[in-house]
Order: sequence, then C-alpha cells, then structure tokens
Amino acid sequence: MIPRYTRERMAAIWAPENRFRIWFEIEAHACDALAELGVIPQAAARAVWEKGNKPYTAERIARIDAIEAEVRHDVIAFLTELSEHVGEPARFIHQGMTSSDVLDTCLAVQLTQAADLLLEDLEGLLAALKARAQEHKMTVCMGRSHGIHAEPVTLGLKFAGFHAEFHRARARLQAARQDIATCAISGAVGTFANIDPRVEAHVAHQLGLSVEPLSTQVIPRDRHAAFFSTLAVIASSVERAAVEVRHLQRTEVGEAEEAFAKGQKGSSAMPHKRNPVLSENLTGLARMVRAYALPALENVALWHERDISHSAVERMIGPDATVTLDFALVRLTSVMANLVVHPKAIERNIAMTGGLMFSQRVLLALTQAGVSREDAYRLVQRHAMAVWDEGGTLLERLKADPEVTAKVPPAALEPLFDLSVHTRHVDTIFQRVFAGA
Repeated sequence: MIPRYTRERMAAIWAPENRFRIWFEIEAHACDALAELGVIPQAAARAVWEKGNKPYTAERIARIDAIEAEVRHDVIAFLTELSEHVGEPARFIHQGMTSSDVLDTCLAVQLTQAADLLLEDLEGLLAALKARAQEHKMTVCMGRSHGIHAEPVTLGLKFAGFHAEFHRARARLQAARQDIATCAISGAVGTFANIDPRVEAHVAHQLGLSVEPLSTQVIPRDRHAAFFSTLAVIASSVERAAVEVRHLQRTEVGEAEEAFAKGQKGSSAMPHKRNPVLSENLTGLARMVRAYALPALENVALWHERDISHSAVERMIGPDATVTLDFALVRLTSVMANLVVHPKAIERNIAMTGGLMFSQRVLLALTQAGVSREDAYRLVQRHAMAVWDEGGTLLERLKADPEVTAKVPPAALEPLFDLSVHTRHVDTIFQRVFAGA
C-alpha cells in the first residue's frame, strides 16, 4: 500500500524484517524438534539459535536479495544467508521440509498478527460508537427509506445500529483468525515422508498456531478465502457508516458533519466548502478491500497438491487488504468520535413535511375505528399527497375532513401526532444491542 493509507504497526507485520524473523523461528523450532527426536545433533540445533538468531538488518536483507537475484528462489536465498552465519551445522536446517512449509506457516503467523491489530481497531471503533449512541440515545431525527422521510428514529439508534454491526464483525474476525492460524510442516506433498509429524506439532505450539489436519504441499486456501472475505464484509460495514455520514452532511440535510479543523480548506476554488472527504475516502478504501476478496476466492482451486498461482496474489493482497482495512477502521473511529451534530437542522427536517411521518398512526387508528384498511389508506393518502403538493399539515387536513372525524374525532387525532411514541422502545433496543457489550 502507498504510505498515505498505511499505519506503521500494520506495515511492520509485512516488512522483510518480520517475515525473515518468522522464517528463522520456523526453521529453528523445527531443528529443536528434530534434535529432540534424534534426527539431527543437539549441538546443531543449539548452533542455529546461537549463531543465526540475529536481527534482520538492512545488510542481511540486502544479502538475501542478492542471493535470490542469482538463485531465483526466495527460501533458498534465505537458507543460504542463514548458513553463512550458522556455519557447518547449517546442513541440518530444513531437514525434510519444503518451501511451502515455511511460506504458508509464516503467512499464517502474519495474518494472525494482522487480525490481532484489526481486532484492536474494532475495539476502539466499538467504544466510540457506544459513547455516541448513549450521547444521542433520545435525539429524535427523521428516519428515511429510499431517501424519503419515513418515520422518526433517534440518532442514537443510528450509532447503536453501527455498533451492533461491528460487534458482529468482531466475532467474524475472531473466527477467521482462529481458522487461518494453522501450521504446515509436512514436507514435499504433505505426506510427512521425510519429517515426523511431531516436528509440525512442536513448531505450531511454539508459534501459537494449530496443526493443519491435512496439508498437501500447501495449507488449503479455503481458509484464506474465508479470511479475506471477512475483511471484505467488514469493509462493507465501514462503507455503510461512511455513506450515512455523507448523506447527513448534504447541504439539504445538514444534520451532522465531519469535524472541520481550524485552517482546513474544503475546495481549491470555493472557499465556502466543507466536504465529507474522510467518509468519501472510506467508501473508496472499502472498494479496494472488497476487491481483494475475489482473488482469494480464486486461489482455492490449485492444481493437484500445489501450484504457485496463488503466490503472487497473496504477496499483494496480504499486506494491501490488512493495511487498508486497518487505516479505514481507525479513520472511521475518528469520524464517528468527532462527528458534529446539528440539532436545529434535525428539528427543521422533522417539521419539514407537516406531520406526514404520523400517517401510519392515523391509518391504524382508522382501522381500529372500523374502517377497512383499503379505505383508511385512501383517506390518509389523499391528505398526505395534498400536504406534499400544497403544504399545510396533515393534522389540519384530517381535522377538516368529516369522513375522517366521523370515525376518529379531532381530540383523538391529536395524540396520534406525539413524537414520544417513536422513542418508547428505544431502551429495549439499547438493552439488546449493549447487553454485555
């Protein structure tokens, strides 16, 4: 990913220093297990740790790259450079293993590290959403369907809805993390022909992974497909929240907007502009994370026990998807935590349609009074359309219609236009969303 959308902690997971460190630990832990089983000398396993356990500096990485330029094989280049430090005992490194044992197990470690950071991001976002939901629990605002005024909701319910969604996202990511955290040290085609399964179990334990039940030469890619698909779903939730902010910030709505910092400028041409640029950016980033899911799904079908059509894909989508989503979650947290709410605009919009939002209440009252649903709908819609076209209020028009007041007297119509009816179950909804959260 480009630096503009990259946070340092996530970038470090995909840096060569971390990757080669994980490769080293896989090989060194495997040597420990092989020594314990009597396959290689104990002294050789000790030498790997004592002589090879050094930071992967820029010089070491450059040396590995130089070797790879000649041998054109990244794992062989890594092992060759490691042997230059370990010396003669290096002949016992990588006994019975294949490159994918190192590459796939390393990728599992990196993806679990990335998942842990993303889970931290989600915790921060959930905290921000909960705080804003409580703050605006009873801030009544217009609910909209198809972009048109429907019935009142509260701003707190909007935040609570996002909280519920990202709570599900956290559970999905936790499951995806567990699913991806598997180790394969099973040899050339996964049969353990030249290495004992106990080596795999030892390496898995040391790295905090579980053992892959059956690896061919690779860990099955359905695991990776599920992981990246989970990131894509989370990104879609990010976009849903961002789109809501974008709509609320529209001039014609104006109910909430992104914080606009002192000295910030919204347009090179129009000094008056305050644009929802962060939320628009989140929409774009979400598109990218979703785009990385498709190649992960296509990686599932490899030839026989293994080919490398997945390799180049994962070298790209592993860093890019996790880096992008990490940035997006942190940005969304900031947007939500600092979102500026405009109560006067909310009140203006509630009053804009002259009480049309209570049409269902009147419809139900008429049916309760003995009017058929079809006739009740016709009566209410007739007056509602007049309010749309000519103005006035729905209550005034209903009171002036003898056909309506014959069934529901004017005094009985007025309580139907009480906003509080739309908030009477907010506490129940909040209890559902935040119980134990």
